Amino acid sequence: MVKRVDSHVTMQKLIPNVGNKYRELWDFPSDHQSIGLISCDVEDVMDFALDDASKKAKIHVIHVETVYGGVERAWSRYGGEITAVISGPRVEDVKSGLMYIRDYIEHKCGCYVMDEDESLTYYVDYIPRIGSYNQEKLGLPAGTSLAYLVAPPIEATYALDKALKASNTRIVELFEAPTRVNTGGALLCGTESACKSAVAAFAEAVQFCYANPMSLDS
Repeated sequence: MVKRVDSHVTMQKLIPNVGNKYRELWDFPSDHQSIGLISCDVEDVMDFALDDASKKAKIHVIHVETVYGGVERAWSRYGGEITAVISGPRVEDVKSGLMYIRDYIEHKCGCYVMDEDESLTYYVDYIPRIGSYNQEKLGLPAGTSLAYLVAPPIEATYALDKALKASNTRIVELFEAPTRVNTGGALLCGTESACKSAVAAFAEAVQFCYANPMSLDS
């Protein structure tokens, strides 16, 4: 049985007026006066949440960092698995950005587990049109569709092959297994329908691995 599971924002904070010393830490627009900090308990959902916010709020993503080992290795129960820093011209812009990030993480992400014991977790999602965050990060044009595919290392490596064969997509970022949080996968780009096909094929292949861990049949 496949079950969607919730992701959560573990902490968010606002710095209304950034001092000059902090400006030396990060490269962000000179007219941006405020920054927001936000952490999440699942690394992968942050990427699309940031992209979604970059389409809806006047923000710039200035820093994203994953914690080694994930939530259980954080120094604080609020530490999460990933932290992001955004900037904006005004406090209201940053507040809007944080709101959109949180809304995507807690209501729109596609993180799934297998069976009641949650012994396998994977993340599949797609976006029809990327925002400024992924345009800048990946060097892709506006209007590009993306598929985000992540699972444990062997499952991800096996399933990524299935996804690429089932869709007219290409890899724009490979998450070489094992990542910091012991996963693998990739970001794929293509048409919206191709990305949907990649998501479906990847999920099906991960589920096959779960049901047939020792099978050499494909």
